[in-house]
Amino acid sequence: MDEAQHQHFSSPSDETTNTRHYPTISVGIAGAAGYTGGELIRLLIHHPYVQILWLHSNSQAGLPVHSIHQDLVGETELTFTDKPGQEADVVFLCLGHGAARAYLLAHPDLLKAKIIDLSQDFRLSDTPFIDGKGQKHPFVYGLTDVAQTQIRKAQFVANPGCFATAIQLGLAPAATLSALDGQTVHINAVTGSTGAGQSLAETSHFSWRSANHSVYKPFSHQHEAEVLQTLAQLSYCYQAKTAALSQSHIDLTLQTPQASTTRLMFLPSRGAFARGIFATLYFETDSNLGEWRTIYKSYYADSPFVTVVDTNPNLKQVVNTNKCLVYLEQHGNTILVISMIDNLLKGASGQAVENMNLLFDLPQTTGLRLKAGAF
Repeated sequence: MDEAQHQHFSSPSDETTNTRHYPTISVGIAGAAGYTGGELIRLLIHHPYVQILWLHSNSQAGLPVHSIHQDLVGETELTFTDKPGQEADVVFLCLGHGAARAYLLAHPDLLKAKIIDLSQDFRLSDTPFIDGKGQKHPFVYGLTDVAQTQIRKAQFVANPGCFATAIQLGLAPAATLSALDGQTVHINAVTGSTGAGQSLAETSHFSWRSANHSVYKPFSHQHEAEVLQTLAQLSYCYQAKTAALSQSHIDLTLQTPQASTTRLMFLPSRGAFARGIFATLYFETDSNLGEWRTIYKSYYADSPFVTVVDTNPNLKQVVNTNKCLVYLEQHGNTILVISMIDNLLKGASGQAVENMNLLFDLPQTTGLRLKAGAF
């Protein structure tokens, strides 16, 4: 089996090793009072090249940020605003699903900025933003470790979903070789309570969640569509490259291919913990474990936050970090993949900052060197 061919844009792995001077990036955040907004603020107030201009929250306007995000007491004196503020270089949309489209229609001046949307509104290639004049504005799907080249050139980025990020990072190296075409991939993934957002619900109460576990949206989770889109794109790019081996310059851009021939059997579940996603995935193969480990490690060799580990990991290794840990085992003709992330960081706000760094040609890791709370 050929090793996965993965296109990376070379950049320094750590901002501390780079002496280049970068201009300050001005930032606005819409929906700043929720979980993903709070995590963005926590990251960006310590980012060396960011100035936060405004933090819009209709529900908390006028209040100090630390009164809502109490982990930021002593860290910032910023307050929430009742509308978007002055023009920013980049705007993060941390709004509920379906609200980002309406927000951009209501505030068309934001289209002058680069936009990173954390909702699901623009993740699929056939769902561009259409402004009030009927003009289409396509979003690049922002799976950082797969689409760096496209993200760097983008104006608008659709940040992936949390489950989708964990699943895709577990499957991308195999999909890049078309190894999942025609297969059924079985997925079990458990998420922490913060994955449901900040709004109150029966299943987010401590008395319900504690010492409990439940399946929800079996075989019908909304993140399946974006996963299948990526798997199809990666397989299509591999087939295009294979069909044009004499063209060494072929660009592995993410194009719009036919629908994926991979079937996902995805069982999402709620865990009795606050944050993190632990995903187990398995598929059939004719290759051995050593080959697959080589493929996965080669694919992620230039990804500073994705590590293919040799020992069975645990969720605490990634919580409160932007890391993804990937582990492989083989049982007969079945490859088992474990993929773990923090749902609010690598699965949301951390990856959004990665994408901002790429948009402004910063080292990918800038502002994101975080330690796990392992004990």
